Amino acid sequence: MSAFRVFISLCLGLLAAPLPAGAQDMAGNVMLVADEVFLTGQNQLIARGNVEAMRGDTRLRASRITYDRARDRITLDGPVRITEGEDLILLADQAELDSDFRNGLLRSARMVMNQQLQLAAVQIDRVEGRYNVLSKTAVTSCRVCETGQPPLWQIRARRVVHDSEAKQLYLDGAQLRVLDVPVFYLPRLRLPDPTQRRATGFLIPSIRTGSQLGTGIKIPYFIALREDRDLTLTPYLSPETRTMEFRYRQAFRRGRIAFEGALSDDSLSPPSPRGYLFGTGRFDLGRDYVLTFDAKMTSDDAYLLDYGYSGLDRLDSEIAIARSRRDENTRLALLHYQSLRANESNATLPTIVGAAETERRYFPSALGGEVRLGLGLHGHYRYSDLDTDSADADSVVDGRDVGRVNAEISWRRNWTLAYGLRAGVTGALALDAVRTRQDATRGDFDAQATPSMAAHLRWPLIRAGGNGVTQILEPVAQLAWTGGSRMDIANDESTRVELDEGNLLSLSRFPSVDRRERGLVGTWGVNWSRLDPDGWTAHLSLGQVIRETADTEFSRSSGLSGARSDLLVAGQIKTQNGLSLTARGLFDGFDDMNKAEARAGWRNSNLTLDAAYVWLGADPAEDRARTLSEWTLDSRYRFSRHWSGLFNWRYDIASDSTAEAGIGVEYRNECVQIDLSVSRRFTSSTTLEPSTDIGLTIALLGFSVRSGDKSYNRTCNKTAG
Repeated sequence: MSAFRVFISLCLGLLAAPLPAGAQDMAGNVMLVADEVFLTGQNQLIARGNVEAMRGDTRLRASRITYDRARDRITLDGPVRITEGEDLILLADQAELDSDFRNGLLRSARMVMNQQLQLAAVQIDRVEGRYNVLSKTAVTSCRVCETGQPPLWQIRARRVVHDSEAKQLYLDGAQLRVLDVPVFYLPRLRLPDPTQRRATGFLIPSIRTGSQLGTGIKIPYFIALREDRDLTLTPYLSPETRTMEFRYRQAFRRGRIAFEGALSDDSLSPPSPRGYLFGTGRFDLGRDYVLTFDAKMTSDDAYLLDYGYSGLDRLDSEIAIARSRRDENTRLALLHYQSLRANESNATLPTIVGAAETERRYFPSALGGEVRLGLGLHGHYRYSDLDTDSADADSVVDGRDVGRVNAEISWRRNWTLAYGLRAGVTGALALDAVRTRQDATRGDFDAQATPSMAAHLRWPLIRAGGNGVTQILEPVAQLAWTGGSRMDIANDESTRVELDEGNLLSLSRFPSVDRRERGLVGTWGVNWSRLDPDGWTAHLSLGQVIRETADTEFSRSSGLSGARSDLLVAGQIKTQNGLSLTARGLFDGFDDMNKAEARAGWRNSNLTLDAAYVWLGADPAEDRARTLSEWTLDSRYRFSRHWSGLFNWRYDIASDSTAEAGIGVEYRNECVQIDLSVSRRFTSSTTLEPSTDIGLTIALLGFSVRSGDKSYNRTCNKTAG
């Protein structure tokens, strides 16, 4: 029967009657495939040549399989390969199993888990289909070659028990070896197997050295409380601090929450203990409503930077309910702000803000076009009770509290004219009412109605080349008028205004409705795009605003001051090799610039690069007494299979000094990852001092869920990176 494939269900019905119960079960559930199958005597079935036996998700492969009916045992002659699902492979020179594959013995065996963790043992005992008990075992995820060289690291154990249901490895007499040199011993050790996504236990420790906190170690411990929640506790110990970091996560049927924070007792700052807490959450309330919250708080201004938790200098917390539909946008929010800046007082900032707004749109058939209705409520509160400005430098009434109501109705309609010319009109009426408290320089109440109307023209011109390249040139123009006069209220919300591509054709370019543009305003612009099917794209926009009367509420650096605004120039280029360039600038003539920014990014298989340049001219109206100019760079370059370099840099051009810098190196292969980094913060203030931090993390890979990135794996014919 050579070269003959036999499909048989090991139903030994070919053997004379009565069979043991195990053989009967096996006969109904096991399929045997072989080149040759024959009987010897009354009790043995032998299969030879490319033998495979399958039962459920378990598959056996061997050069020879012998089934003994009397003993109800299966003997496999090697090489033996047993596969259970996609995650577990057993290899052996010889094996003996019962007919349902649940119990047995494998000699000179090796177990491979999730294609990354290897366990080599003298023998493996299978017990009840759940446990694999390995004797005299070596555990490693490193590539093992037939050169006689030991793996980079391994764990030797007298006995290892693998619980396939709990997905845990229990090691007795565990010894960690690096290049076969013993470095650590534990009488008992428990590790998750690589298929385990959530298991209680220690995570990768790290060492940190800083000029302020000294040399310390972090040892995170993960606690899987239940399937829907977990807690991570990370003690951080150094000569200058005793810190406990934590992270809590929980999933609900219709939402999730996450909190992280730390509590420290250190020698850096007199107020002790110090700490911080950040939290986020999201819940689906039904009918498309979503509840979200984002909480941030800290004990003092310097804590986050001292420990490297965050670079934020203002903390915003928010709880909001929102719904977004095709023709509706509704949002209710309560916010709290905490400033960490040395020159700001939280008592005189609007630290509590409440807002409610909704906008809906309709498409009346009789009128045509689109009608939008909007309603908004807003209020902000300062802790101070002063109704005048104290002797600080911000020139703001210390205790001013404001509440406002805004309603607006607008109608807009577009037409397509001859030669592809697009025309449109907009009409709007806004009603605003504002109440001001604790401000001796303003009245208590003011209200007004503001009518607006505008007409615009667009002429999109398209040119398609024979090579698939498409170019689009679109001149745009708008003439708008807004009536009424500005209310006598303080400017608390629209203090930062900037002309850009998004608001070029807006009726008002103020970021909030506490300010509206007035009078007759004309706008012109040109948009050009080039779309290449090979991935090379480019965009360029030019625009300018011309007013009948200059608006004094716009600051110089906004680009909108004067009767004629600065010229807006914005462009973007993307190439097929991962390079992207974006730039925007506001130019007052050919030799004067008020604001400019440029960003560059380059991504390919080896390089990740992000660079940015920002230039902001001096503007006292925006609390900027001098010009700000800054370069930032964040990069990662993989210069070989296993080695990568990291570099980040922030340089203050105006003061000709480096603000922050960092450099790091990473080594990674299939079984280990080593990260070494050095960073320096050069800035100082009344609450911060310059500091240097050194970090070191060594991770033994192979005990976590497979990442899928095989590019770091070494090969036996070339083990060096």
